[in-house]
Amino acid sequence: MKTSARFENAVQNLYYAFHSNSLHPECCKQCAVGNILNNSDAWRHLSDEHGSTELNYVGRVHQLMGRRFNGYTPLELLQIEAEFLKGCGYSLPLRHNGSRPFLSQDKNILFKGLFAAVDCLSKLDNMANVMDCSVLFAYEFEKEPIQLSTSPFEQIRA
Repeated sequence: MKTSARFENAVQNLYYAFHSNSLHPECCKQCAVGNILNNSDAWRHLSDEHGSTELNYVGRVHQLMGRRFNGYTPLELLQIEAEFLKGCGYSLPLRHNGSRPFLSQDKNILFKGLFAAVDCLSKLDNMANVMDCSVLFAYEFEKEPIQLSTSPFEQIRA
């Protein structure tokens, strides 16, 4: 699959961060966008709140000037970070009284966030999600999920 240089760089940085345990959703330098930007927190000045998808004055100026950070516009960076945080189970924007996962450093939680971030990166480059393995198995998800009983006693009664 042919990918862009910005996509390759972003996924490579996220892969390294995930496997070196340097991915932290609540830190501007170690979150998804912080890692995409080589552990820089310069992007946090583009919005007033972590996890927000609204640009502040500084962000709008950079967006209108056509500024790119490792190939991504300010608005794209905010979208990537928002998807990562939602995938990890955070309520947005990130606030002290908002909902968050109990163990934010759990690998399963971080992987779900990475899956959401890579899906967003794929959409930004007009590609299919590279983490979707249904193509490999020639399988498509059904639209209606199979309803499982909520209690094992319901199966006994039937």
